[in-house]
This record gives sequence, C-alpha cells and structure tokens, in this order.
Amino acid sequence: MPEIYEIEDDLYLVDLPQKLRGFRKFISSWVLKDGQSALIVDVGPASTIRLLKDALDELGVERVEYVLLTHIHLDHAGGIGNFVRLYPDVKIVVSERGEKHLIDPTKLWEASKKILGSLALIYGEIKPVPQENIHKGDVVFSERKVKILKSPGHAPHHQSYVIGDYLFSGDASGVFLQLDRGIYLRPATPPRFIKEVYEDSLDKMIEVGKKKLCFAHFGMYGNSRKLIKMHKEQINIWVDAVREVMHEYPAGEVFWVLNIAKEKLIKKDKLFANYLRLDEDIQERENHAIMNSLVGIYNYLKTRESS
Repeated sequence: MPEIYEIEDDLYLVDLPQKLRGFRKFISSWVLKDGQSALIVDVGPASTIRLLKDALDELGVERVEYVLLTHIHLDHAGGIGNFVRLYPDVKIVVSERGEKHLIDPTKLWEASKKILGSLALIYGEIKPVPQENIHKGDVVFSERKVKILKSPGHAPHHQSYVIGDYLFSGDASGVFLQLDRGIYLRPATPPRFIKEVYEDSLDKMIEVGKKKLCFAHFGMYGNSRKLIKMHKEQINIWVDAVREVMHEYPAGEVFWVLNIAKEKLIKKDKLFANYLRLDEDIQERENHAIMNSLVGIYNYLKTRESS
C-alpha cells in the first residue's frame, strides 16, 4: 500500500517511491481533501500513478476536481496523461509555457530522455492530455481560492500555489527533508541557472507572508517566510563556494572542482551539512542531484565571467 502522511486534518502527503535505490521520501503528491473530493498538487511520474490512485482510494476520494502542476518535469507531471484517463473530468492547472507540452508531449519526452537517460525510462513515458482538461481562469476548491505565483527560478514554466495557510512551492524553494534532529535543505538549481531569477522567485514567496511551506521533495515546514529567507542565504553560500573553488583551481576539470565545492559546503552550510546524517541510499540519490545543482551554479558563473 502507498505511504500516506496525514499532515493536517484536510491535507495529505503521498510518497511515490520509484523502483530505484534511494528514491523514497523524494517524489510526492499533495492531496487536499474536502469530503470525497480532492485537489492534488503534482501527480508524479507515470510509473507511480497506480500507487497514487490506490492512495486516493484509501483516502475515500471519488472525485478529483483539480490537479495543480508546479512544472512539467517528469517527476512532477509525467503521469498526468495516465491520471486523466482515471479521472476524465479533472481540471488541470499548468503554466501557459507548459500547456502545449502536455497536449503534445513528444518534444518533452525526447528532451527528458536526453537529460535523464535511464531515469526517464524508469519514470515512464508521458502521455498526452486532452486540451479540454486544461483549465484557465480562477481556481476555487472547497471555497478557498487558489493564488498562482510565477516562480521560474527552477524552470521557466514553474509556478507555485497559495491555498489558505499552505504554500506549495514545487522545486522553487529547494529540496527538504525533516530529520530526527534538524532539517536537510539544498538548492534545486538546474543546469540552466540564473541566480537573479531564482532569488526573485524566492522574494515573491517571502512576500506572501508566513505560510505552511509544502515541498514537492519532501514534506512540510511550518514557517515559509523563515525557511525561504534561510534558503536565499543558502543560495549565496553555494554561489560563493563555487566561485571560490573556480578561482583556486582555474584549470581544474569541472566535476573535480565541484566535488571540492561540495566538501566545502558541507562545512560552511549548516542546512546542507545534514547530508552526512541522511541514510546511505538517500545520500547516493542526492549525490547526482547535488552535482546537477552545482553544475547550474558553475555555468552561471562561467557565463557572467565571459560576458
């Protein structure tokens, strides 16, 4: 059975583990319930749509009114075409830039295979969504209006959502895990990273005020303004660390340089230092994503130096 965490009386977090070492407590869907109806934030990849359906059945959900997609990367939206076949009346909210890739996901799937390699095949191929399921206009669920925040720091088509006391930030505020003592937090800066855009997205979420911050990866933190401010400081620590190592080893091979930066960050960044307290399999999973984030920062700094 799926792992379901009751976060609040009406809010549930569904873990969507993949058949890959360490891919637990990583990919998730948020389920906001009102009786037998639900709103979902991100459905996860195609590989675990059946698991999500089992979770909804266990929660007594018979009707899914909305799916809010933070962005169209496979781990967040790859299963949306399969999901529509299970819930044909669902209304899908996605950014205008992402909409066309849901209706015809051919380019998205080919690009995902190039970027993710075998991981894309594990996630499963994204299927098309009927255009009539794409929702435009206001979104109201259980008498609560959904506010959409454009937050393109992680991806140009990324958007976050505010519903009452909840802020669903997708990947815009990093990757989070609640540990027995303290938290683990790291940037989700993509290979195409622009620091100013990333920080602007964080500023928009800070301006929303104190909310319960709901991460796609993975869990909730009770004070969004506090943690997002900490994450903004973290971004500067990471950029400074990569810049420092680049200057120390100007002729160094990229991944060698970035591994040195990672070791510096474990010492300098208290939130990231909790990487050492993660389970071994989760550390292995994180290693690849950490390097992707560092590559994004490295490319950003290289671009600035050459301009």
